[in-house]
Amino acid sequence: MSMNLLNIARTGVLASQSQLAVTSNNIANANTQGYHRQVAEQSSLESQRTGSEFYGAGTYISDVKRIYNDYAARELRIGQTTVSEAETTFTKMSELDQLFSQIGKAVPQGLNDLFAGLNSLSDLPDDLGIRGTVLGAAGQLASSLNQMQSHLDGQMKQTNDQIAGITDRINEISKELGHINQELMKFQGEDPQLLDKQDALIQELSQYAEVNVIPLESGAKSVMLGGAVMLVSAEVSSSIGTTTGDPYPDQSRVLATIGTHSQVIDGSKLGGQIGALFEFRDETLVKAQQELGQLSLGVADAFNQAQKEGFDLYGEVGKDIFKDINDPTMSVGRVAGFAANTGTAALRVNIDDAGLLSGDSYELTYTAPATYELKDTLTGNITPLTLNGSQLDGAGGFTIHIDSGALADGDTFEIRPASGAAAGIGVVMTDPKGIAAAAPKITPDAANSGNTEIEMVSIDNRAAAGFPLTGSELTFEINTGANTFEVFDSTGASLGAPAAFVPPSISAYGFTFDVTSTAAATDRFTFDLSFAPGDNTNSVAMSKLSEAKLMNSGTSTLTDVFEGTKLSVGGKTKAAEVAVGSAQAVYSQAYTRVQSESGVNIDEEAANLLRFQQAYQASARIMTTASDIFDTLFSSTR
Repeated sequence: MSMNLLNIARTGVLASQSQLAVTSNNIANANTQGYHRQVAEQSSLESQRTGSEFYGAGTYISDVKRIYNDYAARELRIGQTTVSEAETTFTKMSELDQLFSQIGKAVPQGLNDLFAGLNSLSDLPDDLGIRGTVLGAAGQLASSLNQMQSHLDGQMKQTNDQIAGITDRINEISKELGHINQELMKFQGEDPQLLDKQDALIQELSQYAEVNVIPLESGAKSVMLGGAVMLVSAEVSSSIGTTTGDPYPDQSRVLATIGTHSQVIDGSKLGGQIGALFEFRDETLVKAQQELGQLSLGVADAFNQAQKEGFDLYGEVGKDIFKDINDPTMSVGRVAGFAANTGTAALRVNIDDAGLLSGDSYELTYTAPATYELKDTLTGNITPLTLNGSQLDGAGGFTIHIDSGALADGDTFEIRPASGAAAGIGVVMTDPKGIAAAAPKITPDAANSGNTEIEMVSIDNRAAAGFPLTGSELTFEINTGANTFEVFDSTGASLGAPAAFVPPSISAYGFTFDVTSTAAATDRFTFDLSFAPGDNTNSVAMSKLSEAKLMNSGTSTLTDVFEGTKLSVGGKTKAAEVAVGSAQAVYSQAYTRVQSESGVNIDEEAANLLRFQQAYQASARIMTTASDIFDTLFSSTR
């Protein structure tokens, strides 16, 4: 019996020692990130029969379990993905908001300075100092737009670099998980330390993208990203990386590679940090760039058009202050073809009216034999286009030209009419005398149809016979159906039989003007091209552009375009801040649930430590008692 007591005591000591070891390990790892509490399960040894009775034979540790709730862990991963996505969105939106609020304030200030200069010029239209100030303000405005575009380009590069950095870390995790799976498969997934490390890596992975975990019977776990990419399948690890964008190379895409097979995936649908970065870049940053370009086109177009309506100090029709809106440096990136296109067409986008642009991007699709459709990527609205020669008409404010080659069935192009404008805008006028402060007097007849418009092109010779001046005005009667014109003097007498002209230009009596017609009509216009250096008619008209609804089809001023973008960014930033708070609350609940089950409670473990210590001491006391009994029996046989 003493031998049984000694064996029972030995099993008790060993069991208590194991319990103490497990408890001590829990306490030691109480602050270890990703550690799951372990519990030693203790069971009784099979009893032994002695005589007619059964006596216990001691105890043993049947298993050391890792406390893990798969549902709670999944809930925590989802919470982690959501909060990481929200925090990344808020961080990026805050950066963009600060850019528009701080550096961007130079843009509306530049507009205000330019209009202030024009107001001063209206008071003294022949003052060269004020004229120089106006050109300086125009240059500063262009520089502010260039600078804003440069910062937005920096945001684009930074976002792409962040995406690339995340994919690198995902690949590292993928390899580590593959190695861990190999080890777990050797022991059927029974190593708690490896399981903790595996869960910690999966939890980190859930920051970068949405994660789906598939437990395997071998003890390993397969991991999918966003429900689309099998990142780890047992011990086999795949990889993801970035590749150039399509059709715009600077908008990198995610490429998943398994063995020799690669596939482009939609990064915005991966969730987590990488999904937030893609959504910020493609939905907000690109839109902000387009709207800044829209403003740049509006500024250049408005002031250049205003210049054409006046006379400079040389008595000539005003020349452009800013670069032409269709200058190559103002049109970089307006059209890009997708890599899958099989046609050879080279397209060019020409801006016809900046005021009709919306700042949106479009998708042009060709379906053989002759269907051209333009889809607004923001609203989804589809507009059919008409091919006239090599020009596609029907878009709002711009036309698409097929400069060379031919489209093939299914060819698709992305159209960004405002692309490149903010980077390319600049002042081309260097002579202050070139500002057209004065204006000609061109009076349409009250009986005109309204179908015909004219625009001054040039003053060719003010000394020409019959040049129209005050008191000797000329009236042109223009037949846009027959493309002829007849000229009458100030008394109404005809100066000759109707003459033919080749649209759109008419040159006569020392000046040239263009004729634009929407329908055949016979309309009359009276010209008085007198010039006076003190005339401020056109400078007053230019100063009023500050309040004119020139943009977004007549609904916004120039300043409104920038302020609209700024308000949109600010609104998204505030919404992102609210989303962070909600996501953190959900994550905290999930984290608390996991910790309540799998986390280490120091108070509980301390109580267990004391309990197992007492059990150890008690078992040791049994061992001493058994030894004493044995000694007594041994002594009695002497």
